[in-house]
Amino acid sequence: MNLQKFGGLAALFEAAAYIFGFWLFLGYLDPTGYEKKVAFLAETQTAQYIGNIVIYTLFGVFLVVLALALHERLKTGAEALMQTATVFGFIWAGLVIATGMIAVVGADAVVALNATDPTGAASLLQSISTIQEGLGGGVEVVGGIWLLLLSIAGLRGLRLPKPLNYLGILVGAAGTLTIIPPISEVGAAIFGLGQIVWFLWVGIALLRGK
Repeated sequence: MNLQKFGGLAALFEAAAYIFGFWLFLGYLDPTGYEKKVAFLAETQTAQYIGNIVIYTLFGVFLVVLALALHERLKTGAEALMQTATVFGFIWAGLVIATGMIAVVGADAVVALNATDPTGAASLLQSISTIQEGLGGGVEVVGGIWLLLLSIAGLRGLRLPKPLNYLGILVGAAGTLTIIPPISEVGAAIFGLGQIVWFLWVGIALLRGK
């Protein structure tokens, strides 16, 4: 199996990870009934551990494979642009993996501290959540730039369907807008939902070959 096929499978995993994350954190892990976030974390720590590993750590690992596959496919006719895009892809992968590791280690620290200092545990959880949001849980600038640049390169070389590239430009632009507080939530919603469609589409395109 060549890099393009691996990239296609990686893209499909990314879409599945997004869907799993939405289901887990917006559906299954419902905090209703818990007055304190620390108590909810302690009650659902195993499920949150699995979720963070899938949607952050594994997502970042597979993102490296996808970034390499897209670089190989789109570099002809846009080499400098794809070099820049791929660097942003690697940076995004690193940030996502780091976010997952912080979430996992931080959850253990919060639950352990809660046994002796509930107030301190609540403050620690708030600090960890802020760091996660800054690295990539809420601000999607790096991922947006990666998607924006490689979609422009895709239009130059016509190595991916035009509508897919236009979608990538739209979703990538939405990701870069998440750094602006008044519209960050709208940008994040468009980026998150749009990425599911984009990952599925690019995964099929890579698996089908030329």
